[in-house]
Amino acid sequence: MKNIYWNENLIRKYDLQGPRYTSYPTAVEFQNDFPIDAVHEAAAASRAANRSLSLYLHIPFCARLCYYCACNKIITKRREKAIPYLDALYREIALQSELFGADRLVEQLHWGGGTPTFLAPQQMRDLMHELRTHFRFMDNDQGDYSIEIDPREADDETLTTLREIGFNRISLGVQDFNPAVQKAVNRIQSEELTLGVLRKARELGFRSINIDLIYGLPLQTPDSFRKTVDTIIDFAPDRLSVFNYAHMPQRFMPQRRIRDEDLPRPEDKLTILQQSVDQLIAADYRFIGMDHFAKPGDELSIAQEKGELHRNFQGYTTHGDCDLIAMGASSISMLDRCYYQNCYDQESYEAAMAENRLPIIKGVQLNDDDVIRRKVIVELICNFKIEYRRIEALFNIDFAHYFRGELSILQDMAEDGLVTFTRDGLHVNPTGRLLIRGVCKVFDRYRTQAQQGFSRII
Repeated sequence: MKNIYWNENLIRKYDLQGPRYTSYPTAVEFQNDFPIDAVHEAAAASRAANRSLSLYLHIPFCARLCYYCACNKIITKRREKAIPYLDALYREIALQSELFGADRLVEQLHWGGGTPTFLAPQQMRDLMHELRTHFRFMDNDQGDYSIEIDPREADDETLTTLREIGFNRISLGVQDFNPAVQKAVNRIQSEELTLGVLRKARELGFRSINIDLIYGLPLQTPDSFRKTVDTIIDFAPDRLSVFNYAHMPQRFMPQRRIRDEDLPRPEDKLTILQQSVDQLIAADYRFIGMDHFAKPGDELSIAQEKGELHRNFQGYTTHGDCDLIAMGASSISMLDRCYYQNCYDQESYEAAMAENRLPIIKGVQLNDDDVIRRKVIVELICNFKIEYRRIEALFNIDFAHYFRGELSILQDMAEDGLVTFTRDGLHVNPTGRLLIRGVCKVFDRYRTQAQQGFSRII
């Protein structure tokens, strides 16, 4: 049975700008010169709560520039540039271990970038050794330890190293297999190369493989992208992400190399998304939310069925009860009532760590209203429903009174069939699930005050 339905008229009506809600409040609410005392107080509260940890490490280096990319990255062929950065990262690992406690269990680990596989195998071994020296990891292969991989930077030795040092999940960037599209975005990557990495990963026992695709890239057509999705379905990854390319060259300089006239027409872009959704649902993938799909037996699907799915700066996750400690340039940590971000560039980051001080440049402290709204938005974006009594019991509020304005706004969505009001709560219908960011935005008090130039929902 489908858990998502396509309604083009409603998509056109509600395809407005909105955050991706990897956090609430979103990063645009972060304040500059965030007080370090606030971080120390949040860390003390985190130690007292003794929750398990989720660690994120940002490796910003890439050997090649992909024109569509909006990530914080350093493009260089000089592999030696990673050496001083890793030295600084080692210092931050030690500092964060002292701050949050070395005895707390690390249930989740993720290396992102950039391209983490820019590092040499021995550098990856040394980095993981440093982590294990300062934090307590699970040694039974039951942790959720993942890494982003560029197949062009991952030979058999790299994959073998990653498995040996404890990674059990990988995410492969593909984007599109069409040669003309690849040339237009400066990412040449053959099917054979990608399939070879996938086969080796399965041979080595990685238990979950995710593949990233992007729709809306230059020179894409409905027919060409259909072939890419069919090829990916034949690969049978456990999870897929089908991201919307947001063309914002005024914000991201590499995108200026993409010609506007080469981008798909809006109607073609909608067709590409619709047929991709149909292909994946027909291939027994479940729509998890926003851009994400997973096999029914995948942990994301199981968590969603149990109402235990969560979302943070790494996307959908099954570890919502962990404190997220992020290290490296531009990385964002996420504690119970405090989010904060490290400085962006390599030089500033390395300078801060040379002085043995936290490299934080901005952040936000959550008030009571933020915490309530965060919970509501997480329930919507992860589980497509709100149970009023659950929220009321957690926060000692009357839901209908507290959110009377928001519920009034949602009446229009209810009349259009996106959501359904019941006696006990609010349910997002299969017709509304592609537009979940728009439903969430109704409960976002910051977005009702200002529009901040987010990408479109679809």
